[in-house]
Amino acid sequence: MGSLEGNNMLSMVVSNAKLAREEERQENINITNTNLTINQCIGETDANLKAIITHYVDTLTYSSLRNLGYPTNQDFNYDALASLFHFHLNNAGDPFVGSSFSLNSTKFEVGVLDWFAELWEIEKSDYWGYVTTGGTEGNLHGILVGREQFPDGILYTSQDSHYSIFKIARMYRMECVKVGSLLSGEIDCVELEASLLAHKDKPAIINLNIGTTMKGGIDDLDIVIQTLKKCGFTRDRFYIHCDGALFGIMLPFIKQAQRISFKKPIDSVTISGHKFLGCPSPCGVVITRLKYINELSRDVEIIASRDATITGSRCGHAPILLWYALKKKGLIGLKNEVHECIINARYLLDQLRDAGIGAMLNEFSNIVVFEKPLDDNFTRRWNLATKGNIAHVVVLMHVTKEMLDTFVREFIQKRSIWYKHGHFQPLCIANHVGSTNCVCSIHKLS
Repeated sequence: MGSLEGNNMLSMVVSNAKLAREEERQENINITNTNLTINQCIGETDANLKAIITHYVDTLTYSSLRNLGYPTNQDFNYDALASLFHFHLNNAGDPFVGSSFSLNSTKFEVGVLDWFAELWEIEKSDYWGYVTTGGTEGNLHGILVGREQFPDGILYTSQDSHYSIFKIARMYRMECVKVGSLLSGEIDCVELEASLLAHKDKPAIINLNIGTTMKGGIDDLDIVIQTLKKCGFTRDRFYIHCDGALFGIMLPFIKQAQRISFKKPIDSVTISGHKFLGCPSPCGVVITRLKYINELSRDVEIIASRDATITGSRCGHAPILLWYALKKKGLIGLKNEVHECIINARYLLDQLRDAGIGAMLNEFSNIVVFEKPLDDNFTRRWNLATKGNIAHVVVLMHVTKEMLDTFVREFIQKRSIWYKHGHFQPLCIANHVGSTNCVCSIHKLS
């Protein structure tokens, strides 16, 4: 691409970004500048407050019709639990010990934890866990347990890992080795082996991605375990944390997929409850081996419990939301939803490829990766997540085939405008997804 053409494309992208921000500002200016400012000395009237919320609900309803790029399942209904929001529920402390604060939901929490313990094949007497605020807190706890086991351990994680992993390494002041990834997004075990051999003198704390954020790449747990053994790391010199934010609850329902099991030498697993299951607020679960927790916990007299969690006060409503979703769907319902999401993801992949749009879908994944739209306004309209030259859609239960048809149709229309006179060409995404999945001017010919 010539410098002039490149400058034109850059100008177009910047211009579209500014336009999108301005349109968003204009849409929200009345409610933002007039209604949301907290300046009433005597308090706002109920009628005005209701009007504000009603307007906001309308905007949310509109946005949810095009919520494609982020893993937040909108297909849920918790109306039956509305009466619980008349109570402050707080699960401070260890859910297995309880606390002196009686307005808690720890019985529901333990029920949820037992369910996940069975899913990931660890005996009730051997595990410990709690309901978190989401995947990042689960990562915070899992990696903290690993660091407590190996204070001088080195954290290994792939370059495609969630940004929270690198933030955690900084927070805990841990040495972190960023390992390369394959085109699928999964960790490159050849490079991991070289890194492990270069630091054989220190224990290994491994973060594995059970579905990477952008591509849905699944690190091969069995090969990683074999690599550790090959490099001379005995079981008492490594700790494996599995970040299964989205796929940690999906893979067990796919017969051909690898098993995430504590029968293997893993040490902690975390998932996000709001991603696949669908919850109105962020939440998650972390499970680890009970034998690690005593070193991490302290008795706290004021709450008559044990402090072993990252946060002190913990939302008591989240465990009930998770319990309700799991109880209502059942194993068969969850399995059906997993398969429906994957089928619809394959449908989207076929639609994009039939339209001549470069795209990729990993096996056992519901994340479809494709060329980044040139129009930032279009990207915002469909709530797409982007990185470099690629974007993705996460197909969850609220994403219907009709929604996908509309998205693809609009995408095709936009591309016909962007590339109309040949001044711009589809972005090259070969470095992200491989040349066979790229339709740029170079790779389309090959």
